[in-house]
Amino acid sequence: MAYITSGTIQIPSNQPLATRLKLILDDIREIARSTQPHVSAIEKVFVNVNPTTTLLLGQARGAALCGLADTGLEVHEYTALQIKKSVTGNGHADKEQVQHMVRRLLNLTAQPAADSADALACAICHAHTYPLTQRLQQQGGLSAAAGARLRGGRLVR
Repeated sequence: MAYITSGTIQIPSNQPLATRLKLILDDIREIARSTQPHVSAIEKVFVNVNPTTTLLLGQARGAALCGLADTGLEVHEYTALQIKKSVTGNGHADKEQVQHMVRRLLNLTAQPAADSADALACAICHAHTYPLTQRLQQQGGLSAAAGARLRGGRLVR
């Protein structure tokens, strides 16, 4: 793995929701075009205690997914538990642990910001998980006929 870039899309809160979602869509498109990744990975939505926050997060995630799909990228989704477990070995790790391990795994000179670390951790999770998943599918290990599937990062029958 090699670190290319990371950052946070800053969206002004004083804009209407539709304008903010369009900014996310446009920024994701521009980032994908400028960095030219081969695939993308995104965190699956979780259910939050506050339904309004969950709805807004889902809408922002939808705008990001549309931006990725619009650039032709294959999108892979991972739960927060899968991401944390892949990066730290603990599915319930706190943000500081994730930041520390992202720094170590990517050999960064400084601690990444929390949001950047989360995005980088998702990319690391994909880099760790996807090759094994592909190999198992090619060998028939994840087929419905074989009675196996990947659940929470583990092969279950």
